[in-house]
Amino acid sequence: MTARLRIAPLGIALCAALAAGASPAAGRGGPPSLASLLESTSTREQVAWGQRYENGEGVPKNPYRAVALYCAAAEKGDALAAYQLGWLYANGRGLPRDDALAAAWFRQAAAKGDGYAKRMLARLPGVRRVDATCRMPAAGGASLQLASLSSVSPAERKAVEDAVHAMAPRYGLDPHLVLAVIAAESAFDRTAVSPKGAQGLMQLMPGTAARFGVSNAFDAEQNLHGGMTYLAWLLDQFRGDLDLALAGYNAGEKAVEQYRGVPPYDETREYVRRVRATYRGPQSAATGAGKGDGG
Repeated sequence: MTARLRIAPLGIALCAALAAGASPAAGRGGPPSLASLLESTSTREQVAWGQRYENGEGVPKNPYRAVALYCAAAEKGDALAAYQLGWLYANGRGLPRDDALAAAWFRQAAAKGDGYAKRMLARLPGVRRVDATCRMPAAGGASLQLASLSSVSPAERKAVEDAVHAMAPRYGLDPHLVLAVIAAESAFDRTAVSPKGAQGLMQLMPGTAARFGVSNAFDAEQNLHGGMTYLAWLLDQFRGDLDLALAGYNAGEKAVEQYRGVPPYDETREYVRRVRATYRGPQSAATGAGKGDGG
């Protein structure tokens, strides 16, 4: 089947904090930064770049960026973006297949009279009815392995996991990567403070928090916004190199630039190894925001 983008308005309940989007990083002569694309008023541009990231046309394939851009366009009522979200979930294009989410998005597009979406819906009879959301589905439980890493209650941890799954797509991030970073940084303790002064879930240093508009690093929603914004910025800055982005998150981007690679700090190298050992997702399926300057 040939993917044809179509879609309807987006009825998704994403956290209000996401409206701020990601940091406006420049593309350095390459593709536009994810932040600038998410902030674009042109749904045509967002969908076009979503397709490029989905198919690897001139840029590395990145289904999470594709979803982020399609979701941004769908929020503005772009029928093409909604159809494409349905297509991604129906076919498991870089993401775990989810027929219920696929049908929800096709339903949105079909409500606007889209014939392609109606035909796709006919191929998904009897699936459970869910809302059309931009929540990333879990990859069969195998993408993330976070054993008992902290003393927080199961309910507190689940609240963080739910928030990350809801928020990460808007930053173009694999939620499983964000959760792996949180596990390494704070073990899901929103009140955590490191010996260096990093605070909260994603261990934001005061300067980093201020840089990304976080006034209270112990507020879980603000902390996640700041952390994911910085992580996405780092992935843009280092051309999608996950090791460099993680090293920058731990030691700061200037240290990575100075050493032209992962800095020779035992702490930073161990940090990268630890996150990599937890995160089992695609090697380049992440872009994000947030800085834990050595949590």
